[in-house]
Amino acid sequence: MGADHTRPVPPTPPGVRRLLVAVVVPLFVITVIAALVLWPRQDREPVGGADVPRYHGTVTRVVTEPCPPTPEAPEGGGGPCGTVTVTAEQGPDAGRQVETPIPAGPGAPRVEVGDEVVLVELTDPADPAVKSYNIAEHQRGTPLIWLMVLFAAAIVAFGRWRGLAALGGLVASFAILLGFVLPGIGTGQPPLLVAIVGAALIMFVVLYLTHGITAQTSVAVLGTLGSLVITGVLGLLATSATHLTGFGSEDATTLSMFQGDVDLHGLLLAGIIIGSLGVLDDVTVTQAATVTELAHANPGLSRRQLYRAATRVGRAHIASTVNTIVLAYAGASLPLLLLLVADSRPVSEILTSEFLAQEIVRSAVATLGLIAAVPLTTGLAAVVTTAGRRSRGAEPAPPAARPPAGRDDALEALGGGKSTEAAW
Repeated sequence: MGADHTRPVPPTPPGVRRLLVAVVVPLFVITVIAALVLWPRQDREPVGGADVPRYHGTVTRVVTEPCPPTPEAPEGGGGPCGTVTVTAEQGPDAGRQVETPIPAGPGAPRVEVGDEVVLVELTDPADPAVKSYNIAEHQRGTPLIWLMVLFAAAIVAFGRWRGLAALGGLVASFAILLGFVLPGIGTGQPPLLVAIVGAALIMFVVLYLTHGITAQTSVAVLGTLGSLVITGVLGLLATSATHLTGFGSEDATTLSMFQGDVDLHGLLLAGIIIGSLGVLDDVTVTQAATVTELAHANPGLSRRQLYRAATRVGRAHIASTVNTIVLAYAGASLPLLLLLVADSRPVSEILTSEFLAQEIVRSAVATLGLIAAVPLTTGLAAVVTTAGRRSRGAEPAPPAARPPAGRDDALEALGGGKSTEAAW
């Protein structure tokens, strides 16, 4: 998360450091207190029925055969039909060969000899002593582990200590999401408030862990926190104006059936906040670093000049990031978009439906929060940089302009040390 800026920055004057500490530390304390107040304290009972036993096995044989006739297909068809022989590796039949039907239906796994699969044990309700097995899915543990090892190795090899810190930040992000945000929303806490507090916790941990405890990072933290609040307010106004209920997907509808006390409207806002955080911290860190680098490269730049120059960089960054946000949401919603394309209703009706309006609001609000992050963070960074400069004394004068070089000097430079006039 965020950009990598490893150049050492000039030391921040004590007065500026004290001011940043006086602002950032209380915000961190408030965030921690809010997290403790909202922390889930009750365990929710598992929803659904009892867990079906699941065991690992390896496919040793696949036999296909014609499907028997059914009322829907009197001459047979459908399928595939047949049996799969699996060597069970766990459970009461470990080491034995068990037979299962070939998986059929939408989303059913396609199995071949040698595939490692997951078996589910089914019990006949009429006679609990009669048991059978079905193939639920492929085993994915080993490929996922190797992929994660490659992922971590590439990050550490390229980023070294900074990459290791980024991995630590990623682990902390998932720990906060799985340990606080999701359980908090699941136990009935206000989703928007939980999302803002959780995002703030992630921001504090990840930014300071990845980029170090510096004035530059503190500016990025303040810019990110301010942008998160703006995003939350804009999301609340947009979802209220468009009368979104949060029932914009099949997942949300299913969740409401199992956990009726979850506020789906707030859950939609929480998703916007969490989804915006990853892009926001990249923009704020980049803007804070840009101002610092500009001030270091040209100490004669005024606060306004720093702000204008860094804002031009921010505009270029935003121009590419906006497309990233929209494509990220579109990629995550491809099945929904395909379903809407196949819809026979007018385009205007499709665009204003709950399903698509939710995605439009999500993308627009995230983009507006991202745009607000650029002037907010750039302005804070320019103020901090110039305040530190003034605390060390008068602003240095801009470097004197170099006198224009003569024609002979230019020709000599282009000719590698000799005047090339004789060649003409």
